[in-house]
Amino acid sequence: MSTRSTQASRDLPAELPADSGRAATGIAIVLMAQLMLVLDVAVMNVALPRIDTDLGFGPASLSWVLNSYTLAFGGLLLLGGRLGDVRGRLRMFEIGLSVFTLFSLLGGLAQTPSQLIIARALQGAGAAMAAPSVLALLTTSAPDEAARNRALALFGAVSSAGASIGLLLGGVVTDVGSWRWTLWINVPIGLAVLLLARRYVTETPRRPGRFDLVGAVTATVGAVAIVWSLIGTPEHGWLSVRTIAGFVVGLGLLLVLGRTEVRHPHPLIQPHLVRNRRRVAALATMALVIGANLSMFFLVVQYDERVLDLGPFATGLAFLPFSLAVFGMSRITPWLIGRMGARAMILVGTAAMVVGYLWLSQISATDSYFGAVFGPVLISGLATGFIFMPITTTVLSGVEPEHAGSASGLLQTTQQLGSAVGVAAIVSVYATGAVPGQLVPGLEAAFLTSAVFSLAAFVVAATGLRTPREPERVTEALEPELAEAA
Repeated sequence: MSTRSTQASRDLPAELPADSGRAATGIAIVLMAQLMLVLDVAVMNVALPRIDTDLGFGPASLSWVLNSYTLAFGGLLLLGGRLGDVRGRLRMFEIGLSVFTLFSLLGGLAQTPSQLIIARALQGAGAAMAAPSVLALLTTSAPDEAARNRALALFGAVSSAGASIGLLLGGVVTDVGSWRWTLWINVPIGLAVLLLARRYVTETPRRPGRFDLVGAVTATVGAVAIVWSLIGTPEHGWLSVRTIAGFVVGLGLLLVLGRTEVRHPHPLIQPHLVRNRRRVAALATMALVIGANLSMFFLVVQYDERVLDLGPFATGLAFLPFSLAVFGMSRITPWLIGRMGARAMILVGTAAMVVGYLWLSQISATDSYFGAVFGPVLISGLATGFIFMPITTTVLSGVEPEHAGSASGLLQTTQQLGSAVGVAAIVSVYATGAVPGQLVPGLEAAFLTSAVFSLAAFVVAATGLRTPREPERVTEALEPELAEAA
C-alpha cells in the first residue's frame, strides 16, 4: 500500500459520530431547499409561451419574468450572506425561504403582468436571503470532514443540475396542467422544509457587531446595476448609453464598497476573502464555467424545440444526460479530490468543456439529437460534475466559521454575474450571425464563444490555482523512496 493510501485510511473515522443520522437528515433538508431555489428559473423558462398567451405580455416585457428574479437574487446575495453571519444562518434561511414560498403562491395567482413580475422579484429577494446560508449550514451540519466533502459534492450536483431538472419538471407541469404550477410546486416543498429545518438543522452562533449599512447599499445597488446592464445587452447592445451608464454606476458603487470594506470594523465582505489569489481564481473560473453552461441551455433548448420539433417535456428529457452525469460524478468527486487535487480536477473538467462546445459548434439544421446534441450535453454534465465541488472547496477553504455566509454569498453572486455575462455575450454573438426565421445560422459563432469561455476558465485555473509550495510537497512525498534507493 502506498504512503498516501495508508494516510487516507488513517484519516477515515473508525465509527460514525453519534449525531450522524440527524446531521444527514439536516443536510438533505437544506439541499432540497437549494434545489428548489436554483431550478426556479429553468422551470419558468419552458412556461414562458403559455404565460405570454395567458397574461398578455409583450415581446420585450416577457423576459422580465426571468430577469426580475435574477436581478433581485443576484443583487441581494452579498447582503443575505452577511445577515446570516450576524443574525444566525438558520434564522435567515427560514426567513428567506418563507418569503420565497409566499411569493411563489402569490405569483401563481397573478392576473396581470405587473403582479407576476413583482412576485418574481420578491421570490428572488427571498432566495437571496436563504441561499448564502445553505453552504454555511451544510458545512456546519456535517459531523466530519468526509461528510463535509460529500455534502459539498451534492451541493455542486444540485446547483449545476438544477437547470436541466427544472426544464424537465417545467415541461411536465406545463404540458399536463398550467404554467401556474411552475410556481405552486414550490409551496409544498417550501412548507415541508420550513417545518423540518428547525428540528434537524442546528442554528449557528450570532456574531454581534455594527452592521455595515454603506457596504450593504453599495453592494446591493452596484450588483443590481451590473446585472441589469448585462441583461439588457442582447436588446440594447454593449455600447448603448443604457449599458455603459449601468456599468459605470455599478463599478463606481463597487469601488466605494471596496474602500468602505477596508475601513469598516465589521465589513460586509471581509477584505481577506478577496486577497487570496487561489480564492479569486476559483471565483473567476466559476463565473466562466457558469457563463458557458447557461449559454448551452439557452441555445440548445431552442434548437431542440424549433429544429428538432420537441415539445416542452421532450426538451426536458433531452437534458437528462446532463443531470445524470452531474449526479453520477457527485458520488465519486469526494474520492477523486483526495487523489487528484482540486486544481487537476478543474483543469480536466474545463478542458472537457472546450471539447464539448467545439462539437456543438458543428451543429446543423439536418442533424439528429443523438448525432449532434446528446454527446456534447453528456460531456458538459460530466465536466461540470468534475468542476463544481473542487471550486466550492477552494473558495471556502480557510474561511473562518463566522465568515462562511459572506464567502458563500460571494460565490453565489459570482455565479449570478457569470450567468448574466455568459448569456449576454453569447446571445450578442449569436445575433450578429443570425438570419431572420432561421435558428441555426449564428450557432457556430455562439458555441465557439462558449468554447472560449471554457478555455479562459482552463487558463485561469492553470495559472491562478497553482500552489506555490507544490514542488516542496512533491519532494517530501518522494523522500522515503529516495532514501530507500540510496
